[in-house]
Amino acid sequence: MPPKQDSNNKVKKRVRKSITMEVKSKILKLKDRGYSTSSIGRELNLSRTTVQTILKDKEKLLTALPSVSSNSTIIRKRNALIYEMEKLLYNWIQDQTQRRVPLSLAIIQNKALSIINTLQNKRGENNSDEIKCFSASRGWFMRFKTRYSLHNIRVQGEAASADHVAAQSFPGILKEIIESGDYSPKQIFNVDETGLFWKRMPSRTFISQEENSMPGFKAAKDRLTLLLGSNVEGDLKLKPLLVYRSENPRALKNYVQSTLPVIWKANPKAWVTSILFEEWFTKHFIPEVKQYCSNNNLAYKALLILDNAPGHPVRIADIDPQIKVVFLPPNTTSLLQPMDQGVIASFKAYYLRRTFSQAVKANENDGMELRDFWKSYNILQCVKNIATSWDELFSKTLHSPPREKINAGVY
Repeated sequence: MPPKQDSNNKVKKRVRKSITMEVKSKILKLKDRGYSTSSIGRELNLSRTTVQTILKDKEKLLTALPSVSSNSTIIRKRNALIYEMEKLLYNWIQDQTQRRVPLSLAIIQNKALSIINTLQNKRGENNSDEIKCFSASRGWFMRFKTRYSLHNIRVQGEAASADHVAAQSFPGILKEIIESGDYSPKQIFNVDETGLFWKRMPSRTFISQEENSMPGFKAAKDRLTLLLGSNVEGDLKLKPLLVYRSENPRALKNYVQSTLPVIWKANPKAWVTSILFEEWFTKHFIPEVKQYCSNNNLAYKALLILDNAPGHPVRIADIDPQIKVVFLPPNTTSLLQPMDQGVIASFKAYYLRRTFSQAVKANENDGMELRDFWKSYNILQCVKNIATSWDELFSKTLHSPPREKINAGVY
């Protein structure tokens, strides 16, 4: 016979939580927007079974809802066409996620505009003021993201430490060098290397809060290195130097490498070694600058700003007396390097946008899975996208990207 329960330890009865009509109304609206039962429960602090029970009585609730008190939350009536577009867009995002296709902000914005244009054409409706003003702006996207419980996953990188003291004193030193050498913005150059995983997903991808990551998808690890640069004026962007692990990949079998829109080099680790850099400096940079100065009736001289990377040999400063090479103080690249202050990031954004637009287009038009797209996406296509993205970066700006970075500390 079980022991008698102490009167002071009586089992407390669970208090039943009363669900108001206002809360039930919110449940129906969230479900209509595409929220799952679990996410609705988390949003309103209700159990999943409670939400399911309320949704079973949807028809009865819809009949009773008009009588809900006027104190209920008022939701702004939105254009029906935009509302329908968002539902279709949400479904499309879910479909792309299941297909393991990463989506950037730009791709989602373009898809939203495409859907709403298609809906208008099908219905033959005149543009309302709201539709005419709709541009799939970042503000709209942030609201859409909240309405449909999307969140932004960012692939984290490592932040390097920097020497702030040296970084603060260097602009004054550089200014003196520029003034003493009488270099114009046309004669000041900056170059920098960057690694590019040319088969990889964007650093941000938007997915449902119910998913922690793109299931089973890993960024490809095939890496190349680029050397990018220009003059401060922005009217001479240097031909990119590309270093790949293979000297003669199959995709370039029928191509003369000298005709490519990049300077093609190779070594097993795809690095810009000191030997490759010196070769680039002697055979490409000097002749290109010399020709540029001649074409622009300028005295042949130039100032080249470099970071203190192992691949930048100090001896290049003695190769041509008309080319002055200035090295940034050690461990200040993240603070001072003009190409590193958003320029390379912008270039990569252009490259990723172009490449993934091609991937999404192949998926939509041909039903091609992402893994199949990557199998067909070769280094030649990559080279073309690099060249186009580099051109596009400069065409969108009045001056070269490094100009304001150097101006801020010098001019």
